[in-house]
Amino acid sequence: MCGIVGYIGKRDVAPLLLEGLQRLEYRGYDSAGIAIIRKTQSGTSLKTAKAKGRVRELEAQIPKRFAGTTGIAHTRWATHGAPSDENAHPHLDGDSKVAIVHNGIVDNASEIRAKLTADGVVFTSETDSEVLAHLIGRSQASTLEEMVQQALSRVEGTYGIAVLHADFPDRIVVARNGSPVVLGIGENEMFVASDVAALVRHTRQVITLDDGEMATLTAGDYRTYTTEGSRTSASPTTIEWEAENYDLGGHDTYMHKEIAEQPDAVDRVLRGRIDDRFATVHLGGLNLDAREARGVRRVKILGCGSAYYSGQIGAQLIEELARIPADAEPASEFRYRNAVVDPHTLYIAVSQSGETYDTLAAVQELKRKGARVLGVVNVVGSAIARETDGGMYVHAGPEVCVVSTKCFTNTAVAFALLALHLGRVRDLSVADGKRIIAGLRRLPGQIAEVLGDEDQIAKLAAEYANARSMMFVGRVRGYPVAREAAQKLKEVSYVHAEAYPASELKHGPLALIEPEVPTVAIIPNDDLLEKNRATLEEIKARSGRILAIAHQKQETANHTITVPANEPELDPILMGIPLQLLAYHTALVLGRDIDKPRNLAKSVTVE
Repeated sequence: MCGIVGYIGKRDVAPLLLEGLQRLEYRGYDSAGIAIIRKTQSGTSLKTAKAKGRVRELEAQIPKRFAGTTGIAHTRWATHGAPSDENAHPHLDGDSKVAIVHNGIVDNASEIRAKLTADGVVFTSETDSEVLAHLIGRSQASTLEEMVQQALSRVEGTYGIAVLHADFPDRIVVARNGSPVVLGIGENEMFVASDVAALVRHTRQVITLDDGEMATLTAGDYRTYTTEGSRTSASPTTIEWEAENYDLGGHDTYMHKEIAEQPDAVDRVLRGRIDDRFATVHLGGLNLDAREARGVRRVKILGCGSAYYSGQIGAQLIEELARIPADAEPASEFRYRNAVVDPHTLYIAVSQSGETYDTLAAVQELKRKGARVLGVVNVVGSAIARETDGGMYVHAGPEVCVVSTKCFTNTAVAFALLALHLGRVRDLSVADGKRIIAGLRRLPGQIAEVLGDEDQIAKLAAEYANARSMMFVGRVRGYPVAREAAQKLKEVSYVHAEAYPASELKHGPLALIEPEVPTVAIIPNDDLLEKNRATLEEIKARSGRILAIAHQKQETANHTITVPANEPELDPILMGIPLQLLAYHTALVLGRDIDKPRNLAKSVTVE
């Protein structure tokens, strides 16, 4: 969950690295640091600068004479050791000849640390990462590549790593196992990063390393090989996103920008996929023909956080439209419970980044057991996209804010496309296919309509911002919406929130209802409308305040945010939009750091 960036070429490296760190700060922002190769008349050495806090704190501490053309940098999200200058990366070996930056976790760090300490090594940090620097520095190998390979052979866990050595000033050595590493190919210069966001201003030609793969970067070339030393062949691909996609574009925060981009984002996920002739959609990337689709007896969707909640919406869509039993489960739980893997079940892994470690590990376990696994991801060429049998890109565009908005919405729309595809292969009628297609086409305009009510939602956020806690409730289609909305509020505003099925209130949570604990109720105008209204009466009878998200004004509620109606199956997609704005404006009222919530990072590449 940390950010790595490196450069080797002819340009002054410090400004390039700082710029890259600023673009990667959403991946971790409790400390940051830089190491460069410094060349003088007396030889080469390493020079470092590190600081607790944001990249701006690091920038303020970098001395004026910090010149060099080769360097690595890191922005951290703490796993081992509290945020501090000492725990910030890069870490050095005892002779200050080796500098490493590391994303991931060394599982056997305590064991290695004890052995190194017994051999006289003095550690200067509490991190697991520092053992890598000492292992590399103590290697007797003749090349930096071999030194890194020997060190990695002793560690267990995950890593994306970049290494400098003062005795090998012409290269950067990098390696990947479970944490992303991307090479950027320039003209007589090379880049490395944990995310393409740090690269797009300088090159759009990239190579994404696979697990177990390493690379050596020099100013004019690169080569890739395995951790055992066998050469691999890697060809550059072109990044589809432009540098401008990562700019604020006139908005105060990335979260607000990304909420506002949703009409265009949804249009992208639909574009070129609708087949009006047969009332279905084209999803060639699934690699699933009609016969195979008809043989699917169950669908299991795996994801973490918002990806899991979008999977719950997807499971309902698949059951309703395709009449295939479907459910969603946290990937972090699935991978540990020794689940029965059924050859007739279609497994779907969901991840915005395509690198979420728990989800990737679940994919790898499923593949080991012979399961068919599809991926639903946003990042082309990501690990989950490469390791699955097929899938869909959601085409939401770069999402920089830590909390997911447009990617969540696009993922839900992608599941609607998949459900329609599976339904039309099976028993969904042409008439229903046309009905769903018409609804999908209405979504961008209706999302824009909801966004047009932002001023009203902002006023309501100010009224509810001082709540001690908030309850979110919904039935069937509304329940995943409630879960995602509660998560958004918690993530970005730090207001405690819980989500429950509306029918479960009387089985315990109703004891919490009081004026200081308002309820947000998801109430679509469907066949459960009267049941939902009865729930509002139960809450009102206990002096609870109610904010309804509904297709029409709810008289029992204190306030109602009205949302345009679509087809019943698609209504959950629309009903989540105002709740994103509610979370955003609540956080704004409370003065939170909206794009970088405390304790969180965007891309969760550790357990």
